[in-house]
Amino acid sequence: MTSRKLNVLVYTGTGSTVESVKHAIYSLRRLLSPNYAVIPITETVLLKEPWGPSCALLVFPGGADLGYCRVLNGEGNTIISEYVRRGGSYLGFCAGGYYGCKKCEFEVGNKAMEVVGSRELAFFPGTCRGGAFKGFQYHSENGARAVRVNVVKDAFRGSGLVPEVFTSYYNGGGVFVDAKDNNRDVEVLASYASELDVDGGAEKAALVYCKVGQGAAILTGPHPEFAAANLSPHHGVEGYDELIAALRADDDSRTSFLKACLTKLGLEVSQESSGVPSLSRLHLSSISSSNVDDLLHSWEEIISKEDGEEYIRAENDTFHLQKPETMWSVNDLKEALTPDNSPDQKSPDLSGEGMIDYSTIVKHIVTHEDAWPEAKATPYFNHNAFYSSLQGYRQSEPEAEEWGDFFMYGEVVTSTNTLLEKNFKLLSRLPSGFTLAATTQVAGRGRGSNVWVSPAGSLIMSTVINHPAHLAPSRPIVFIQYLAAIAIVQAIKSYDRGYNEVPVKLKWPNDIYALDPRQASSSPPSYVKIGGILSNCSYTSGSYQIVLGIGINATNGRPTTSLDALLPSHLAPFRIEKLIAGILSHLEALYKTFVRRGFTRDMEGEYYNHWLHGRQIVNLEAQGGVKARIVGITRDWGMLRAEELGSDDKPTGKIWALQSDENSFDFFRGLVKRKI
Repeated sequence: MTSRKLNVLVYTGTGSTVESVKHAIYSLRRLLSPNYAVIPITETVLLKEPWGPSCALLVFPGGADLGYCRVLNGEGNTIISEYVRRGGSYLGFCAGGYYGCKKCEFEVGNKAMEVVGSRELAFFPGTCRGGAFKGFQYHSENGARAVRVNVVKDAFRGSGLVPEVFTSYYNGGGVFVDAKDNNRDVEVLASYASELDVDGGAEKAALVYCKVGQGAAILTGPHPEFAAANLSPHHGVEGYDELIAALRADDDSRTSFLKACLTKLGLEVSQESSGVPSLSRLHLSSISSSNVDDLLHSWEEIISKEDGEEYIRAENDTFHLQKPETMWSVNDLKEALTPDNSPDQKSPDLSGEGMIDYSTIVKHIVTHEDAWPEAKATPYFNHNAFYSSLQGYRQSEPEAEEWGDFFMYGEVVTSTNTLLEKNFKLLSRLPSGFTLAATTQVAGRGRGSNVWVSPAGSLIMSTVINHPAHLAPSRPIVFIQYLAAIAIVQAIKSYDRGYNEVPVKLKWPNDIYALDPRQASSSPPSYVKIGGILSNCSYTSGSYQIVLGIGINATNGRPTTSLDALLPSHLAPFRIEKLIAGILSHLEALYKTFVRRGFTRDMEGEYYNHWLHGRQIVNLEAQGGVKARIVGITRDWGMLRAEELGSDDKPTGKIWALQSDENSFDFFRGLVKRKI
């Protein structure tokens, strides 16, 4: 089985700066979504995790490359170098460009700032000399400028349209000296148009492409990833307004050039730059509409009234409660009609191109106490189809009685998990089975710090489970993610007649995989990830409150594949409304059995029937590379069980128990290793 390279990893550890990281992640997500997941990583991940097989591009942003050297010299750089030489791609912006050269010369003669020395990666066999222009100061915009860059168009044959020249943000970057290479392993992609303040050679190379073994690297002096929309005014910096204006006027050319660079590195670039959609209203409803009033009554203590309007000011977000008939109140109309440059403007323009602080934006909840939301209010989600499916499942699953009764939907939200889990004031008043679903997330969350835009066509939902604290010792919370995994597979395979053969599998501890339909039938089976489960937990009033997030590629084929792509032509596509109803019904029934009887043999058998790891042989890195065979999960605390194997691959009698929240399991390399 092989893993497809779908991750673009952006280094955010020691040496990087927050601003450079933000600009890099923003631009890469905009140009590569939904084909790739752009994920921030630290030096710990680079050193400890098997990230290479699934990585399409490793990005080092601006900052200070001495910080990179301090934590990655030796082992880290060996890992990076091997990744590139075996076919990987490296993109270094500014400090990341210095870092990728054989030698770095920075501010020579300036004792306070001088950095001179060799670098281990040496993708570029020469020297990166900087700053190319005078004035750089750490943690300051005083040395920033807009520079014109001449493009070597012949270097981009087959990489799409590129401009003759473009304007780029610059702040301290270098020039690549002796860029010409007789072996043709180095190409100059662009050169500075202006005279430099250091000896940049005849080429004045601003960006270079370096062939490295089977892979490649692009190193930059300027910052083509910086967009004008994300630069804030600096009134104390002379000429900064003009800098922003110059970048804004030439933004299309800059974007085209960056697209061509990514294409040259072998990435599939989105034809249209993916703008971030505006947040939509949230629609709160119930299977019995009159019950919405009861739920609102239970929120009375957290609702404040201001100028005749009702708000919930929670820890992370502010929610404005509205009725369907008053969705456009006088205050809302005033806000909508207020000019963008007015001091009375209450929230930023989400349709713009810049980065957004979503916590400052009021979220509007429309409370439907008389009827379900009309189709025109939620064109991408049919509430009638959802509640009808829920009622249908309950007829065949007697233990499914309540979950999904209260349902909130938003076409575009930040993150369903964040909206619940980060707002404890609201979460503490939600019943088990309360579910928030969305069509698109603009700040979706995964394990750790992973954040991304979830495109339309994904099944996105988060469900609240109030798990009594006294049950936790005998009914451990860790098993709930396994119940969710079983429920997802059951909902897919029991969706309707003929769907039982849909090839979905479970990867320990919380991922959903599918047989890749793009693989030739004669090839060995190849599985790709199409979904995942994220569980967050808090405690209040004698119960653990679990926010169980589920995301599945239902109808969207990128970045891997979708459930619809797995179906034979005679079967109808999945409806997300029915699939959510099925997951909730199966999950409620499984959870109620779990509360009564624990993680039963039947549940364990159902889990094993669908998982990918049956008797798989792995190496336990934390135990010195001991070879072991996966035999299951422990029935007490849900840990992974592995039996140690001797040199003859026969069991030694020793059993290892590995915790799901402290270990990383790279299925494709047969590797289990402890995160440190």
